[in-house]
Amino acid sequence: MSKPEGSEQQGPHVPVLLAEVLEALAPLEGARILDGTFGAGGYSRALLNAGASVIALDRDPSVLPHVERLSADFPSRFSFVAGTFSNLDELAGGPVDGVVLDIGVSSMQLDQAERGFSFMQEGPLDMRMSSEGESAAELVNGLDEADLANLLFAFGEERKSRRIAHSIVAARASQPITTTTQLAKLIEKTIGRKPGDAHPATRSFQALRIAVNGEFEQLVEGLFASERLLTEGGRLAVVTFHSLEDRIVKRFFDPEKGAPTQSRHLPQVTQEASRWSPVAKARKASDAETARNPRSRSATLRSGVRTAAAARSLSYAGLGVPMSRGAA
Repeated sequence: MSKPEGSEQQGPHVPVLLAEVLEALAPLEGARILDGTFGAGGYSRALLNAGASVIALDRDPSVLPHVERLSADFPSRFSFVAGTFSNLDELAGGPVDGVVLDIGVSSMQLDQAERGFSFMQEGPLDMRMSSEGESAAELVNGLDEADLANLLFAFGEERKSRRIAHSIVAARASQPITTTTQLAKLIEKTIGRKPGDAHPATRSFQALRIAVNGEFEQLVEGLFASERLLTEGGRLAVVTFHSLEDRIVKRFFDPEKGAPTQSRHLPQVTQEASRWSPVAKARKASDAETARNPRSRSATLRSGVRTAAAARSLSYAGLGVPMSRGAA
């Protein structure tokens, strides 16, 4: 006797704010959901268990073992497409009822030392999610000091970016910086470390990863692709892990938040029809979840329901997207 779909093992990775994401995308029974950031498949498995059909996207080839497991467990309701969520509307293969995006690096990627995402493990200074394009090592060893400092400040909000960039340029004059621990130790030596504080390389590694993978561009394009794909009543749920991403998502859902204040002495601009209503209040992880999974402490979920208004043309205006001359 065959087993029902999904009756086997649970996935190896429980994503953050899982219950809240499922609630934001409900009702799920019979729905077709696009998981734009598949990773280890945690959201996809939960959506499938809730009765939805899922089409998943990811640009990271290392996710394939997780894809194979879900394909075996849910052969009729799960499919996968290799690609980036920036053009998810072209890859969806038809209309969907909801989209979920989990932005940033996954714990799976951090755990793979050879990928170079983590300053806690020795590995090549790589950070490429797709294993293609310019690596973090190429940025660290190739950018001039001003552009490197600008990148660390703009994408990592690193206030000591100039000191770090100066130290990197001085160090690479003797030998290239090629490993994660080599860079992490250099940053720690440069700006010091106070007991109880986050590792001093945290913001710099974030900045390099964002630049290497074009994460802000991917996020903006993915948001507008979701707006094009979803029709009236479609639901979008986005989980972010730092304030820069969250600001972009917040302003995307509510453009008025990023609009300049109008002078009462000038002709008033007619307000455009809303593309998302209602837009839910931001959700944060519960105390219980942060105790189980410290990574969830920085996570924010924002979600909204698509209206009948025509999709906007892609625009960065008013979203507060950081720009850096040193970005890849």
